[in-house]
Amino acid sequence: MSEKTARARKSPGAASRAAHQVAATRSVARKLALQALYRWQLNDGPWQDLVQEFRDAEDMEKADREYFRELVEGVWGARESLDARLAGLMDRKPELLDPIEHAVLLIGMFELTARPEVPFRVAINEAVGLAKRFGATDGYKFVNAVLDRAARELRPDEH
Repeated sequence: MSEKTARARKSPGAASRAAHQVAATRSVARKLALQALYRWQLNDGPWQDLVQEFRDAEDMEKADREYFRELVEGVWGARESLDARLAGLMDRKPELLDPIEHAVLLIGMFELTARPEVPFRVAINEAVGLAKRFGATDGYKFVNAVLDRAARELRPDEH
């Protein structure tokens, strides 16, 4: 068997496993970013402190550390503009949101605005999953509705 044939046979499965691994490590990074951003809302401080604080978190070994850092730094740096966008999509001010839902929406909005390589459906599904897992009973419905409105505005070609 030629080297090219061997690569062709190996690639589809390997590529699929690699894509699944990236998705899994990014999901864990989002979960840890949610926890860090929740903590930040309760006790404001520099993003670097959050990254340092979560460096040894239990799930960090399973996370995409760089993506975690990018989410925390990105949301921290863009919070005002993210909140301004969110305010136009909701019936309440962002500061009145439950801290979990607020952190989830900040992550989702950051991905929709600053991470075009992340498909809008992935950003929404990941946010809804976090809201279901950590938020109030029906908070995920609110998160879904807000981010769906945002995706329609921000990514009309994808929608």
